Amino acid sequence: MKHSRAYLDYNATTPLRPEAKQAMIEAMDVVGNPSSVHGEGRAAKALMERARRQVAEALGADGADVVFTSGATEAAALTCLERGLVASDIEHDAVRAWTRADLTVSQDGRVEVPKPAASVLQMANSETGIVQDVPHGLAVSDLTQAFGKLPIAFNWLGCDAGLVSAHKLAGPKGVGAAVLRQGVDLPARLRGGGQEMGRRSGTENLIGIAGFGAAAEAAARDLANGVWDRVAELRNILEKALEAAASNIIFVGKPVHRLPNTSCVIAQGWKGETQVMQMDLAGFAISAGSACSSGKVRASNVLMAMGYDETQARSAIRVSLGPDTTEDEVLRFAESWGAALKRHQARAA
Repeated sequence: MKHSRAYLDYNATTPLRPEAKQAMIEAMDVVGNPSSVHGEGRAAKALMERARRQVAEALGADGADVVFTSGATEAAALTCLERGLVASDIEHDAVRAWTRADLTVSQDGRVEVPKPAASVLQMANSETGIVQDVPHGLAVSDLTQAFGKLPIAFNWLGCDAGLVSAHKLAGPKGVGAAVLRQGVDLPARLRGGGQEMGRRSGTENLIGIAGFGAAAEAAARDLANGVWDRVAELRNILEKALEAAASNIIFVGKPVHRLPNTSCVIAQGWKGETQVMQMDLAGFAISAGSACSSGKVRASNVLMAMGYDETQARSAIRVSLGPDTTEDEVLRFAESWGAALKRHQARAA
């Protein structure tokens, strides 16, 4: 029996959910510019403000300023650039580009933050799934991977700013937001017409924003309904099956709090990119623990910062599940991966 491909790379991006797709289709018929004062413009503005409320409510950020951007990368530049903030080596490159890597990472992937008001800290890591205890009063928190998978109350966090992206929670690519605590003022990086409360000029991506709002609302509903508890059960089934196939593998971050869908696996000496290619041929989409840029693969800075050696850091893969993942898919993956590992070990003997 031939099986269809299994998508197990939800931390990279997610399939567009029906609610977001429908909202985007409807937004395509809204002709006005949200900055125009006529009826068509007001209709576009109303649609955009509805999406803004949907994102804010899903984040527990009522009263905060949701500034729509092209994604979390732009939101990171808006909130971090030229502020002298510090971070750790496990942050996303979009944050590391604008910060100094001065914060210490423990072997279990936790970050020490002695001065929250001058620091940036992710709530959850995209490679390992490790969840941080976000201290109150943080300058910036990257909520991108946690949004939609974990309960978030932005107003209770007490941080100045949060970063989010639509395509990580089954919304469209190319839209995200910087969420600013009420009263926080940051200079605009894109200047021009003064859109987004003067913080991000340029006519807003109304279609993408509408999809973002719908996705955020639906994601909050899924979270409340326990969808991610079921995903966590699948992740545990996957790890038991992988461990049965190879008892000497490492599950990064397993002893600590992780995202419910993420498993970072190290099979030492078996290159992560090789595993990705072999699993792709077998019909499974996963990621290497290492980051790829312009086709060049490097050892994972996240795992190196946690104390893993270079060989281990190059031997990691990430399997990230979603609400549509089935038990059959994770068991078939574990079987295919285990068989490929045995072939690798036979060639290396």
